[in-house]
Amino acid sequence: MTRDDLFATHDPAPAVPAGAPVTAPPRRPPLAARLRPRHLDEFIGQQHLLAPGLLLRRAIEADRIQSLIFYGPPGTGKTSLAQIIAQQTTSKFERLSGVESNVADMRRVLSGAHNRLENTGQPTILFIDEIHRFSKPQQDVLLPDVESGVIRLIGATTHNPFFFVNSPLVSRSQIFELRPLAEADIFQLLQRALGDAGRGLGYLPINAAPAALRHLAAMADGDARKGLNALEIAALTTAPDAAGVIQLDLAAAEQSIQKKAVVYDGDGDAHYDTISAFIKSMRGSDPDAALYWLAKMIHAGEDPRFIARRIVIHAAEDVGLADPMALVLANAAFQAAEFIGWPEARIPLAEATIYIATAPKSNTSLKAIDAALADVQSGTTLPVPEALRDPHHPGAKTRERGAGYKYVHDYPGHFVPQDYLGAVRRYYEPTEQGAEKKIKDRLQHWRQGRAAQPE
Repeated sequence: MTRDDLFATHDPAPAVPAGAPVTAPPRRPPLAARLRPRHLDEFIGQQHLLAPGLLLRRAIEADRIQSLIFYGPPGTGKTSLAQIIAQQTTSKFERLSGVESNVADMRRVLSGAHNRLENTGQPTILFIDEIHRFSKPQQDVLLPDVESGVIRLIGATTHNPFFFVNSPLVSRSQIFELRPLAEADIFQLLQRALGDAGRGLGYLPINAAPAALRHLAAMADGDARKGLNALEIAALTTAPDAAGVIQLDLAAAEQSIQKKAVVYDGDGDAHYDTISAFIKSMRGSDPDAALYWLAKMIHAGEDPRFIARRIVIHAAEDVGLADPMALVLANAAFQAAEFIGWPEARIPLAEATIYIATAPKSNTSLKAIDAALADVQSGTTLPVPEALRDPHHPGAKTRERGAGYKYVHDYPGHFVPQDYLGAVRRYYEPTEQGAEKKIKDRLQHWRQGRAAQPE
């Protein structure tokens, strides 16, 4: 198999004579590569796309696919789907890599597709792995031939194509999002690997404890490749017992996978999904969930200033005047995190997270300013009432600017009914959450006083 021949078939493992030492067959591809599904019935997971009767399955089975983009985390089956299409289609199947290929490689494949279509009528499917690695100009090279139907494109990417693939290519392709595999799916895949003597590990005398396989499935974090790699490491590094059997227990599984890998791309979906879960957990008053998502971002090396900015915004947007100290504490945490950095920044960020998650909630400040902005943007601009106009500039007195203004500190309670807008508008409606209840009581008294004044 050549270095980039992703779709070559793998020879089955030779049988192991009884009593022979357990060794890995020489120069064989990794287990995850050998065990790629050969057809849709072998494909595990992604039932939201590949269940019988669904669009993508029908298109693959009928060899009627159009341009496609598969995106999702590593180890979810993007390349395996391309392999299945390659083995099933009557079209010429070409492959390029966003990591290794250049414009010259692209033009060679596109020229061949032109000639093939013109001379034989055979269409071409071009699979591009890691398509997001191509620059925008490189992606533009593909556009005319995708547009004209000279090639049908299949792109695979771990990044959201709506951000990392040119809009014209996205608009001409069907986008399919692959999800992390469920633990049950990976558990089934590990069992298949142990039972397959030709492509898997069935040629080895292995006794795998269900608890060990469940641990590998859980720690794989939805990544089939990670689970299979860990299983292969465990199988090939565990010495057989006196009877010649490799005993894969929970301890062996824990050693083979070491640490759970956090799926987190700093500029991809995991980045935005995790911060979204963090904010929604604080909004939902669940400090434990919020701390988990915070810990995930810390573990993944997220910029502490990014986390702190979101905490500040959340304090103003979702806690607001129900607890004005939330914004003060959030801003203090931002300054502290920026000043001290990781790892100590985790402490003020955690303090602010817990405070905000457990604080009473009110989004009235957000709703009030948005309502006022909507009025300004769509309504008639209100003039400033004469009593409120600036009386200090030259000529103001001759024009009676500021005449009739009532200075509130000259009145009992430091309040006097007065028209400050020239129209009746209600933007701020306080709740009875936390400190805002006191604001509501004061405001209700003042509004009643203004309403009682003669026009």
